[in-house]
Order: sequence, then structure tokens, then C-alpha cells
Amino acid sequence: MKTPKFWQKNNFWSCVLAPFSVVYGFATQWRIRRAKPYHSSAKVICIGNITAGGVGKTPVAIAMAEKYMAEGKKVFFVTRGYKGKLKNIVVDTAKHSAAETGDEARLLANTAPTIIAPNRAIGAKMAEKLGAEIIVMDDGFQNPTLYKDESWLVFDGTVGIGNGRIIPAGPLRETLANGEKRANYVLIMGEDKTGLAKLCRLPVYYGKLQAEPLTLENKKVVAFAGIGHPEKFYQTLREQGFEVVQTRDFADHYAYQTADIEALAAEASSLGAVLITTEKDFVKLKENSGKWEKMIYVLKVRAIIQQK
Repeated sequence: MKTPKFWQKNNFWSCVLAPFSVVYGFATQWRIRRAKPYHSSAKVICIGNITAGGVGKTPVAIAMAEKYMAEGKKVFFVTRGYKGKLKNIVVDTAKHSAAETGDEARLLANTAPTIIAPNRAIGAKMAEKLGAEIIVMDDGFQNPTLYKDESWLVFDGTVGIGNGRIIPAGPLRETLANGEKRANYVLIMGEDKTGLAKLCRLPVYYGKLQAEPLTLENKKVVAFAGIGHPEKFYQTLREQGFEVVQTRDFADHYAYQTADIEALAAEASSLGAVLITTEKDFVKLKENSGKWEKMIYVLKVRAIIQQK
């Protein structure tokens, strides 16, 4: 989602909306505290956040799953399948489209079995029946239906907690203090430009998105993306040596139409460039028309996590 600029600094609008933030914050804590979460027999690891907008949770969830899979554990993802039409199913990439599952669930399913369940307790029970030893939740930190054995709060190092106010006056779903009470670790993606680490009482880890090598003869690209913070994708391309001659932003989780791609292709052709997008966007393009797969390149990234 595109976040309002005033969420980064306190101003007139953040003050006007402050009373609504009190209501939102109270409602969130009341819902969490009154719940009786299901305790799974599998270890549940939540990759979540307390801020609105993209922070890179999905690559982190994939990295976490790969870590346990390398140790020989049977790992399942449980996610709500945002923007998808199906629920309480195991994603079958040969059968289900991204429109049915949501782009994130489709991407997760390329790494490990993925269950879509808005009620995470139902998802955990399904995973248990299939032999899950580790359940990685992509998002769902404020979902109280499932007990978390380990929770990571992921932040974008560029924006941190913004103006420190709760939605709609700021970017927070709950205060940092309340979030840390239920979490185990803080993960700051990218450089900590706001001094967030100094505010945290939990162990702080640092992460970055590392691009996989992509060799193209033509370094001129028209880049497009439907993600929370597309400018990060464009900057990564520049760091990889590409000449980004044009960028096109789409809404987060955007469902591309043929007309969109035709317009992008025409623009790239006129500029003597090639089209390139994110892996999250590509999973939707790939199924809409096989011909786009041959003319659009994808930059894949993986999350690298370390503690300083």
C-alpha cells in the first residue's frame, strides 16, 4: 500500500486524526487480549510487523523456511492469501492461479507447502495433519487465533516507526511497546536511518535483500512493480548496473491486464529498453499469458539476516 507522507512526521493531519488512533489501538489490544489462541504441536514462527505498508516480510519468511528445511525439518507456510479468492486450501501451483491464491501465497508455494487460512488456527491444524514440524506465518502478528512460539517484528530501516502514531494518524497498528511484549526479535531491513534500534528492548537483527545475478545484453530497462515500496526495487536495479530509463508504479498486489503489459511493452520498445519486474509481480504475469514470460525479465531477491 502507498502510505501517506504525513505518517512520517507529526503535523496538522496527524494531530486531527489522533483521537481515531486511540480507538484503533484500543480495539487491536482488546481483540488480542480476549482471544484464546490455539497451541499447535508444530513450532510456529511468525514473520510480522506493527506498521502498515511493505517491509519485506515475504522474502524473510522464505529465508526462515529455507533455514529449517536445510536442517531437515518439514516446513509449512500459513498465510491469509491477501487479495486471493480461496481459503482453507493447500496451494497447488499447477491448479491454482495467483488471482485465486494471492501473489504472496503463490510465491511462498514455490518454496514450501503453503496453506491459505484467514483463521491461522485452522491453517495450523491442516498443516499438522500433513506432518508439519515448523509453521512459518507470513504476516499475522496481530491475528490472535494461533499461538506463536517465536515472533519477528520486521521494519523498513528507511522509515522505522514513522511519526510513532497509530493508524490513521500514523503507520503503526499498535505501539512499539505493545508489539515488543509479544515478540522475540526485531529485524530491521536495510540501513537503520531513523535510530529505531535504540528504541527497541528486544534483540535487534539486520537484514537486506540481495539480488540474484541477472545478466542481460541490453542494460536499458523499463522497470515496473506493484509492491509497497517500488523505489527500493528500482534502486536495486541501478545497483546491479542497469540503466533504469523509465519506471511505472502500480498499486500493491495489482492485477495486471493485457492492456497494461501492451502499453509497457510499447514504451520499452520506443526507448530501446527491455521490461523488468519483481518476482512477486511476475507470478501473476506468468499465468495471464505465456508470451509475456518471454519478453519480461524478473529480478529475484533473497533476504540475508545477520545480527550486529
